[in-house]
Amino acid sequence: MTALRLDDLKQYSDVLRAKDGSEIKVRFVEPRDREELQSYIRSLSASSRYNRFLGALSELPKTELERFIHVGEADRFTVVATMLVDGFETIVGEARYAFHADTSSVEFGLSIDDRWQGHGIGKALLKNLECRAASFGAERIFGDTLRSNASMIGLARKSDYAFVQSPGDWKLVRFAKELHVEPQDIPCASWRLAATSRSAAMSSLAV
Repeated sequence: MTALRLDDLKQYSDVLRAKDGSEIKVRFVEPRDREELQSYIRSLSASSRYNRFLGALSELPKTELERFIHVGEADRFTVVATMLVDGFETIVGEARYAFHADTSSVEFGLSIDDRWQGHGIGKALLKNLECRAASFGAERIFGDTLRSNASMIGLARKSDYAFVQSPGDWKLVRFAKELHVEPQDIPCASWRLAATSRSAAMSSLAV
């Protein structure tokens, strides 16, 4: 299991920027987001939902929605990307990721609201996920997508991911990236907090 302090989810929030400089907040999902997250999924186009969940659905099944909003269970995490739209915090993207300690890797999937695609939100969110993965000590991050999902493939390619055949399903392609993160460059709260925790642990051992 990871050593995140899940009693205070807000400390893992990050502020990113869209292409035009607009502020994007990335934070762990909370139980209060249950209905808004479901509304977000429903509002995606049919093709975006198909690409995100690798199959046809109109909304998240109740059991899956509950998994999404319970952060940290079985080392699985959900973040939402929000922006102020007409004065209200609005979900414009989401991502779900899992830490696999046995392979020192993080697996993820993400989506961006159709109305906000092309604004650089996906690129910013993906970079943030890489940082969150590094905070676990992961050496690799990867995802699977449909071969027909040109948007996700294009985003991964621009972000220097390598492509291989996805194990067990010819309809999917896997994109992966080795994480080589410099410790002096800490672009997300998860990494900063992990570094602080490790530093404190080493200091206590030295006493």
